[in-house]
Amino acid sequence: MNNNSVISVEHLKKVYSSNGKRKSKSVEAVSGIDFSVNENEIFGLLGPNGAGKTTTMRILCTLISPSSGNVSILNYNLLEYQNEIRNNIGYVSQKGGLELRSTGKENLILQARLYGMSIRDSEKHADELIDMLDLKSFAYRKAKTYSGGQKRLFDLATGIIHKPKILFLDEPTTGLDPQSRSHVWNEVKKLNSNGTTIILTTHYLEEADALCHRVAIINLGKIVALDNPAQLKRDIIAGDIITLTFENKNAQQSALEILSGQLFTKEIQPVDTMLHLYVDEGDRTLPVVMSLLHKNNLYIQTASLSRPTLDDVFLKLTGRKLIESETIHKKDVQ
Repeated sequence: MNNNSVISVEHLKKVYSSNGKRKSKSVEAVSGIDFSVNENEIFGLLGPNGAGKTTTMRILCTLISPSSGNVSILNYNLLEYQNEIRNNIGYVSQKGGLELRSTGKENLILQARLYGMSIRDSEKHADELIDMLDLKSFAYRKAKTYSGGQKRLFDLATGIIHKPKILFLDEPTTGLDPQSRSHVWNEVKKLNSNGTTIILTTHYLEEADALCHRVAIINLGKIVALDNPAQLKRDIIAGDIITLTFENKNAQQSALEILSGQLFTKEIQPVDTMLHLYVDEGDRTLPVVMSLLHKNNLYIQTASLSRPTLDDVFLKLTGRKLIESETIHKKDVQ
């Protein structure tokens, strides 16, 4: 653990056992991962559902035990000092935990009392959070009347009522509309600017790009990349990306053979009936590509030019888009 780290994870594994009718089966949800989180950092665990993000989060929050590995949080060993860790962290789950029959402020006071604060201090902390997060307009209404975004903001508030040093957010904006998601992002940034270290899980790539100082991309229980978003895009996706869609696989394969041998092609990746072509100076190269294919009687249904995104990083590392891997996982669990 370096001098700036508040969380250190070494060789972390989590294996779940399920007993079927014929034989028991083990599933390795987390497969020996290593990472650290620095003080006052927003650190993202990025990947599809089933990748191991939430399992890792729940281990760090002392909600489940690891199968093996070493974890240190604020210099406390996870297995030996769970109470000390819990006193210094906040956790907001995917579903939240508001008492819907109570007002937002009453929820904050209840949470503060559960942390052992006096009634007076609970009231004071609740009022401070309502002001800080700009919640006055709905703080005195019952939570059952809140929109999804309003509930999520109060979930954030309940997670920091005791002023934790580290806040864990498990998919904080899932299901929210774009405006509510943006509002939550702003409040997360505000909390971080006030000194809170934040660890969040997300499968929204734009969320990780907008919020996180560093991200760990998790796939099938393993970390496949870890760095700041800009550096990941520079290191893994060198250049611009031309995406071409063809009518069928035969046309795609013919185009693949032609484009693979061109000097401007740094790398080419087939996906379904598409080709992802990695090039320098994409705005100059795209017309050349289209002209070359046209001369060979290969017609493109769609063509686009883009700068690298985290979704492109995920594609390069795993061979599929994040949205596609979400769909695959849902089919697997049905």
